[in-house]
Amino acid sequence: MIDIQTSSGKWEKFCQQIETFLQADLVDLEIDGERVRGYRSPDSPALWIRDHSDIMRGGKYFESDLQSAVNCFANSQARNGRVFDHVLTRPLKHSNERENWEKWVRVPVEADVEYRFVKAAQQAWQATGDHAWLRDILPALELALHYSSSHPLRWDAKHQLVKRPYTIDTWDFDYTAGRQKWLNFQITDDTFWGIMHCDNSGVYEAAQTLATMNAFLGNSGKAEHWQRLAEGIRERANALLFNGRFYTHFHKLTPIRIEGVDEAEQLSLSTPMAITRKLATHEIAVAILQEYQRRKKSSGAFAEWFGIHPPFPDGIFGDEKLVGGAYINGGIFPLSGGELACAAFAHGFESYGLHILDQYRAMIAESNATYLWYFPDGRASTEETSTSPEAMPTDGWGSTAMLHGFIEGLCGIEDLTHSFQKVRCSPRWAATDEKEADIKIGYAASGATFGYRFQHYPENKTLLLEIEAQDSEVEVRLLLPKNSRVRSMLWDGKPVQHGTETIESSQYAVAKSHIQGITKIGVHYES
Repeated sequence: MIDIQTSSGKWEKFCQQIETFLQADLVDLEIDGERVRGYRSPDSPALWIRDHSDIMRGGKYFESDLQSAVNCFANSQARNGRVFDHVLTRPLKHSNERENWEKWVRVPVEADVEYRFVKAAQQAWQATGDHAWLRDILPALELALHYSSSHPLRWDAKHQLVKRPYTIDTWDFDYTAGRQKWLNFQITDDTFWGIMHCDNSGVYEAAQTLATMNAFLGNSGKAEHWQRLAEGIRERANALLFNGRFYTHFHKLTPIRIEGVDEAEQLSLSTPMAITRKLATHEIAVAILQEYQRRKKSSGAFAEWFGIHPPFPDGIFGDEKLVGGAYINGGIFPLSGGELACAAFAHGFESYGLHILDQYRAMIAESNATYLWYFPDGRASTEETSTSPEAMPTDGWGSTAMLHGFIEGLCGIEDLTHSFQKVRCSPRWAATDEKEADIKIGYAASGATFGYRFQHYPENKTLLLEIEAQDSEVEVRLLLPKNSRVRSMLWDGKPVQHGTETIESSQYAVAKSHIQGITKIGVHYES
């Protein structure tokens, strides 16, 4: 449930449209006689754990069955921890297959599947608060991440980081220097190996997640193990991959040079995710956000949400449709844009984050459609230009990334554990022209809710926040108008001890308390 009311009225439709997109993206399968329900990929009717895990960030507000898909992938997990990419029960469109068998697939070059499996389980636990289920599924999650951080096909022993073949960011085909006539998905003796930031930011976040889950269940030893792994990956990845402006797209372990592109300048899809997954320090995040702002001005693209920029030469990955600016080879992805917006809000670039969300909101309001990717000139992808003939105009992957940027970024509601029992509430409406905003969100699976009413009275230099919570430890971080500072803060009409937090040039009024029911907070500021 997402119930939004703002003084402008424009964000209500934004949320409603994304809910409609997600409804069209649900798939129901029958696996081993049991119903499995999840969110399909935007360019395939299959249930991919990769897409599903990210789409759950929005789907958890509308869909009650968040466990069956995670259970399904856990039940099919290999003994060494490896997890399948996707499952489908009907032939793909335009394929020569006629069998309606159950088909499980793992793309060998992929190194991101296991951490996304952990992410999917975390989202399900967060929305359900089902601790018994978490306890049962946790061994499968730990086995998956152990595979990512130890198996010789996934882990580079020298650098102690996740490795993969030379793909475009997190995508599922690699560069073969022409040895393969079409897209290549298989690891061979000739594979070009390297280290990519996307896998390491994902495993870092997943290890932090396992630390949190184990600590919650009282498994302190395991929590410390995963915390140590996460901290080590963060230190080593930032030292190896950050080039001073952004994360290097592909740190090569196998020497290879691709003519026709400056690989050292390539900014790729998952770069903002290194910020939202918290691999990046604040200083690194600021440098990356500034780099995206520079590319926005210099690239000529309608948006800077690049699959990769600059793109690789046309067709070198084996498909003639993969020209510069098409699909992952330089197309524009709302998926990356939503992550970029969320990162901007969290690191003192609130106006930039707002611009991204508003640009996407206007796009879908005009077209009533959303695609996995767009050409740099703003044209939507089509069946003729795409490598995926089953792509739909209801992309849940990108739209939920934008919704995530709206809920956690602009609305500022972060559930730090489950069921809104521990919340960081950072309303950033002072960065907008909105004078009022009523926000209420809730998980369909459990009915847990959290919400607030924001009011801004600039003539009195006053911000009012009325929070409604069922039973929550809440850290309030209220963004002040630009060039302002706190004069006083009241909590239910009484002065409260508070702090201030400065992020770049942004000022936040900060206070913490337990909230059960309704609490009213007032902040008076001065310029």
